[in-house]
Amino acid sequence: MSLGRDDVHVWRAALDRPGELPGLLAALSADERERAGRFRADRDRDRFVAARGLLREILGRYLGREPGSLRFRYGAHGKPTLVEDRAGEPPRFNVSHAGGLALYAVAAGREVGVDLERVRADVDVDAIAAWFSPRERASLAALCPARRREAFFAYWTHKEAYLKAVGGGLSLPLDACEVDFAAPDAPVLRGGDATTPKPWTLRTLEPAPGYAAAVAVEGDGGRFARWRWPNEGGDAGSPPGLGP
Repeated sequence: MSLGRDDVHVWRAALDRPGELPGLLAALSADERERAGRFRADRDRDRFVAARGLLREILGRYLGREPGSLRFRYGAHGKPTLVEDRAGEPPRFNVSHAGGLALYAVAAGREVGVDLERVRADVDVDAIAAWFSPRERASLAALCPARRREAFFAYWTHKEAYLKAVGGGLSLPLDACEVDFAAPDAPVLRGGDATTPKPWTLRTLEPAPGYAAAVAVEGDGGRFARWRWPNEGGDAGSPPGLGP
C-alpha cells in the first residue's frame, strides 16, 4: 500500500476475531504479550491482542515488512512511534479502540491522532465539560440534554485526537485547545499546545452507530481516505462508508 506525502488513511477494524487470535498473538513483542497478560477478562485481553496485532499488520503492509519484525518506541506519555532501520522516514500513526471496534490513522511525515468513543449514557458530560473552554461550555449549555450528550462526545473526540497527535494526551488541559464546529467545511482547532504552534486539520468520522470519532493531522488539509481492514465486511481497497 502506498502513502503519499499529503495522504491520511483511516482504517476501521473489528476486534472480535477469535479465529485470527493465534496469528495476531504470535506477531506481538514480549512486552505486548506481557501487557496482554495483565487483563483479567478474556474479552478485554483478546481485544487488546487483536488491536495490537492488526496495527502490526496494517503498518507491515505499508512498509513491506512482516508484522512481527516491527519495533516501537514510546514517548513520555505513551505515544508509540516506529523504530525503522531502513532509509526513509517511517509512517506516523495512531490508534484508538472502544468496545469491539478500532480505528487506525496513518500519515506520512506528519503527526496524526485519532480518537474513538462509544456515546455512553453513564458519562457525566456536564462535570467533564466544565473543563472545556468558555465558548465550548456555552455551546453545550444551549442544547437540550439529548443533543448535549452527542455534542459533548463530538467535542471530546476532536480534542483527544489532537492531544494524542501532539503526544501529550490528557497531560494537557482540556481547554488548551478549542474546537469550532461553526466552520463551513470542517471543524477548526483554535489554541493548542504552545510548543507546537502549527496549523492542524480536523476531520469528523462516523465509524458506526453509537460511536463518535475524529482524526487530527498536522498541517493544512490533506487527502483523507477511509477503509475497512480485510475480513471486516469489505476488502482492503473498498471504501468503508465511515462518514465525512
